[in-house]
Amino acid sequence: MSVTYKLQSFEGPLDLLLHLIDKAEINIQDISISEITDQYLEYLHSMHELELEVTSEFLVMAATLLSMKSKQLLPKPPVMDWEDFPEYEEEEYDPREELIRKLIEYRKYKGIAEHLREKETERSLIFSKEAEDLTPFLPNTPSNPVEGLHVDDLIQAFQRALRKAVRRTQVATIHRDEISVKDRIRDIVTILKPSGKGSKVMFSHLLHQEMSRHEIVVTFLALLELMKLKQIRCYQDQLFEDIVIQWHGELESDGISDVEVDY
Repeated sequence: MSVTYKLQSFEGPLDLLLHLIDKAEINIQDISISEITDQYLEYLHSMHELELEVTSEFLVMAATLLSMKSKQLLPKPPVMDWEDFPEYEEEEYDPREELIRKLIEYRKYKGIAEHLREKETERSLIFSKEAEDLTPFLPNTPSNPVEGLHVDDLIQAFQRALRKAVRRTQVATIHRDEISVKDRIRDIVTILKPSGKGSKVMFSHLLHQEMSRHEIVVTFLALLELMKLKQIRCYQDQLFEDIVIQWHGELESDGISDVEVDY
């Protein structure tokens, strides 16, 4: 009857030693080099029988354990009274100290690795959603108009406003040369009368781009007065065309100058 052994895989010789210590339920500080060496070699022998690959680091640890075991089995040298030779006094060396220190350090990092592995497993069970732009859902908060400004900036702006206000309070009187209706009537008669009765002129020719609103109004009033005096006749050949002004004047220039126009 064949028996199949299933051996646990270990990451290194320290991992194997830590497993043997935990299995024996002993404290690391109380390990027995002799017992732990025998168990270690037994495990390597099992790996060899099962034709498992035994790496060099396992063999180095085995040699180290055998060296430590042999030193413990050898008879100790006679005890000397170091008080007579204080310059040669040496402390007693325990070969287990280096191994115990490595095992404690390895157990600490192994515990940290297991804790991180548990965290990784817990995180792998969480499915997170990618972040979205929630800016459209934020409330519309009015921005601060003076954000980033210092008190000195506000003072300078206030001083500039005061200087502008001083300039605005300066009053300048502008005298505008206004033309009267009577003067505009003379201008129109001067244009039409030399050509004789029946002469014509387009209304657009009486206006120009440089004329002010006042001058345009005065021109209309002058035409109305001349129509009232039956000196001109205004008509259009077609709708929305330019107004034609035709001279029918019978008054003398002196008579026109005496027209009673109060504006």
